[in-house]
Amino acid sequence: PHLAEKIAKQTRKDFPDGIPGFGTDALRFTFAALATTGRDVKFDLGRIEGYRNFCNKLWNASRYVLMNTEDQDCGQAPDESGGELELSAADRWIRARLHATTATVTDAIEGYRFDLAAQAIYDFTWNAFCDWYLELSKPVLTGTAASDAAKRGTRRTLVETLETLLRLAHPIMPFITEEIWQKVAPLTGAQGETIMLAPYPVADAGADDPEAVAEIEWVQQVILGVRRIKGEMNIAPGKPLPVLVANASEQDKTWLAVARPYLDFLARIESVTLLEDESSAPESAIALVGNMKLLIPMAGLIDKDAELKRLDKEIGRLTDEIARIGQKLANPSFVDKAPAAVVDKERARLAEQSTAIGNLQAQREKIAAL
Repeated sequence: PHLAEKIAKQTRKDFPDGIPGFGTDALRFTFAALATTGRDVKFDLGRIEGYRNFCNKLWNASRYVLMNTEDQDCGQAPDESGGELELSAADRWIRARLHATTATVTDAIEGYRFDLAAQAIYDFTWNAFCDWYLELSKPVLTGTAASDAAKRGTRRTLVETLETLLRLAHPIMPFITEEIWQKVAPLTGAQGETIMLAPYPVADAGADDPEAVAEIEWVQQVILGVRRIKGEMNIAPGKPLPVLVANASEQDKTWLAVARPYLDFLARIESVTLLEDESSAPESAIALVGNMKLLIPMAGLIDKDAELKRLDKEIGRLTDEIARIGQKLANPSFVDKAPAAVVDKERARLAEQSTAIGNLQAQREKIAAL
C-alpha cells in the first residue's frame, strides 16, 4: 500500500490517455502464457497486444473456413450424399499435428502448466493451421485438377480441425471460441447449445501419420527455399520461376510429382526440370532440401553481390552449427551418458551439415567466377 501513490503517479505518466483495452480473451491468454513456475510475472501490455493479434488471427482464419464450407458438402454424411472422401497429405498432416497438440495441451493442463498449454495452442493455431494448412487447402478448393472427393475431404478437415481447436482453446479464451463455435459446430454435426457443455478434445493416437508429416515438412522446405531465394534476390514473390532439381532421391521425385499443386501455388514455380548431370546446369541460386538441390537459373535475375552475401551468411550459419555439434560430440560426458540413438542422430546431423556446407562453398565459387 505504501507504493500505491507512486505507482498511480507513474501509471498516469506512462498512459496519459488511459490504459487501452485489448479484450478479455487477450488478457486471459496473456495471464495463462505468463503463468510460469518459480518466478514473478512482469506484466507487459505489449504481450496483451500480441495476443489480441492472435485472437484476430483466429477470427480471420474462421472467416476463411466458413467462407469455403458454409452451404457446401463437408462430407459429414457421405452415405446420404453419396459423396466419397479423399484426404490430401495436407489434410492428414494437420490432423496428426492437431492430435499431437491435444496431447500436449492436456498434459500441460493436468500439470497446471497453463503457460505450456497456451504456447502449444498458439503455435498450432498460428503456425500449423493458419500459416500453412489454410494456404495448403487453397490449391484443392480453388484448383480445377482436384476431384470432388478431395474438395469434400478438405472441407471436412477444415471444419473439424477448427471446431476441435475451439474446444481446445475454450478454457483460456472462452468468448471468441463460443462465438465462432456457434457457426462452425453445425457444419461438423456437433450437438449442443454451447461449447461450454461440449466434451473436451481427446488425443487420438490413430491420427499419427508419419508419411504425411514427412511429405508436408518436405513441401515446406521446398517452398521456403524458393521464397528465400526470391526474397534475397529481390524477385517479386508472385513471379513464376523455373526450378532445376539436382541430386533428387526416388522419394524426392515422387513428392515432386504429387506435391506440384502445392509448389506451383505457394512457391509460384513455373516449371520443374530434373537434372541427371548437375554440371550441365547454368549458373543458379541454390537452396538445399536435405541432399536435394533446388537451382534457380540466375540469367537476368541475379544480383551477384547479393547472392554472394546470401551464401556467405548461410555458410556462416552452417559453420556455427557444425562447431556446436562437434563440441557436443567431443564432450565425453555427452557421448557416454546420452542414449545411443541421440548420439547417432547428432553424428548424422554433423555429416549432413558438412555435406551441405561443401555444396554451398562450391556454389559460391561458381558465383564468384561470374
